[in-house]
Amino acid sequence: MELTGKTVWITGASSGIGAALAEAFGKAGAQIILSGRRETALADIARRLQGDRFVLPFEATDYAALPGIVDRAWAWRGAIDILVNNAGISQRSIALDTDFDVYRQIMEVDFFAPLRLTQFVLPKMVARGQGHVIQIASVAGKIGVPMRTGYCAAKHALVGFSDALRAEVAQHGIGVTVVTPGFVQTNIAENALDGHGKRYGPKEDPVGHGISSAEAAAEILAGLRAGKPEVPVGRGLEMHALWLKRLAPRYVFSRVAKMAPKR
Repeated sequence: MELTGKTVWITGASSGIGAALAEAFGKAGAQIILSGRRETALADIARRLQGDRFVLPFEATDYAALPGIVDRAWAWRGAIDILVNNAGISQRSIALDTDFDVYRQIMEVDFFAPLRLTQFVLPKMVARGQGHVIQIASVAGKIGVPMRTGYCAAKHALVGFSDALRAEVAQHGIGVTVVTPGFVQTNIAENALDGHGKRYGPKEDPVGHGISSAEAAAEILAGLRAGKPEVPVGRGLEMHALWLKRLAPRYVFSRVAKMAPKR
């Protein structure tokens, strides 16, 4: 896929993979719309970008505001060529200690919010006869792991929705790419929710030993250019689980069970 001159809308663009994708798409010649909750952080990212950019802050779960937000994004350059649903939140708590409201919050941010934004953008893409949706899921959207029951549920839902959507919209010239990152060095663990909805905070976490956000963005763009429907991103042992689960599911389940904290 040629990216020069494309208009790319990225949610969760103020840090981590979203910010790195904004820089990578900008260097590739794309025009970038940066969205997220933190306007100041988005403005900081925008100043680092090459080419045209537009800061469009909004709350991902403010569904009443989305039609107007989508209209503003579309009007900026007359179309959205690529929508990147990247905004999300993680979890660090076992199921026995997790409040129901925490599950609802994670599902809202990680599943219903990207679904709803896609619902508003997709008809415009179909009417235009072209467009692409990139869903930033996770290895946790393919394999259940301890301390992330809500996060895994939301990402599994996002993967299933996206795979089915891809099959439906191919006839309209619309592409759907699912990205399944493993461990990437971001603040996702630090900002994760504990069982009572509070910030998990800075603690030792496997994501800190992953690849950089810039490396992740480069792999995502390479997969997009290659036309891959699913792009695994990472180089750690967790990436082997994607294929190993199909070949030896009992082995994977037993290894994952050993990761669960003891009570």
